Amino acid sequence: MSYTSDIKTEISLKQLSNDETRAQLSALVLMLSSISITSDGMSLVIRTSNAPVSRAVYRMMKQLYEVQIETFVQRRMNLKKNLIYGFRIYGNIKDILTDLGLFSSRGLLEKPLQRVVAKDSCARAYLAGAFMADGSINSPETAGYHMEIRTADTAQAGFLVNLMERFYIQAKVIERRSRQIVYVKQAEKIADFIRCIGADRCLMEFEDARISRDFANSVTRLANVDMANDYKSMKAANAQLEDIRILQEAGLVEKLDDKLKDVVMLRLADPEASLNELARLYQAKTGIVVSKSGLKHRFVKIHDLAVKAEGKTDE
Repeated sequence: MSYTSDIKTEISLKQLSNDETRAQLSALVLMLSSISITSDGMSLVIRTSNAPVSRAVYRMMKQLYEVQIETFVQRRMNLKKNLIYGFRIYGNIKDILTDLGLFSSRGLLEKPLQRVVAKDSCARAYLAGAFMADGSINSPETAGYHMEIRTADTAQAGFLVNLMERFYIQAKVIERRSRQIVYVKQAEKIADFIRCIGADRCLMEFEDARISRDFANSVTRLANVDMANDYKSMKAANAQLEDIRILQEAGLVEKLDDKLKDVVMLRLADPEASLNELARLYQAKTGIVVSKSGLKHRFVKIHDLAVKAEGKTDE
């Protein structure tokens, strides 16, 4: 199974109170259902491609309402030909929708009434239901972190964004294929969302993979920094050796003062050493402590002398 399927399976098995069940079912019905009116009367049709979610919907409907449920399975006509698990629910549909906060004197609502998510536990259950309906999270093993919930309109998307803000999860909304997509890309906030909806086992998997991946990235960055520093040291050393060569050919090395002559000898003795390494060698040889900046200053003087020796000036 995918990581998303693992999360949906985990939260579909959670035991909820009646209020939490009502909130979770409200999200599922809003995002997965349609109303059908036939000669047999009004029915609520719910479809999902996720088997654990379908079982959860069936269980919650039976827990809250006296309804007759007719099940069916369809095969989606696409390349993957996924199965669609469906329910046709008969009963007092208007009363069910009213209880779920999806119907009022104004008729069918684009988003549930606030009373459905008044409690924080119910708000979490609603977010879990929305994710079960049409959400996804990239596996933490993949290259980028991404969580999204696909909604039908801006009212549903805005409702989800406001709910997430209650738990300090900042989400954004984009439009894709005429649908509103609520998404989060920050790894820490995705972890907060997984924690919020109660997928504790999947949260541990996410955090473990994230820590391992971030550690590997840190090691890579440090290695790249070391390589860059080595390259800079090598480039500087080659430039210093070139300046010394010019002074040697001009017969000027022996005319240098002792401090400059000492660093010339050190560089010639160890062409690949960094300035820090040369400073340690200088101290070991002379007993005099010299800083990296002190050595750099001497090499600048040597460079100036080399430029003059060639009859040039620095640009």
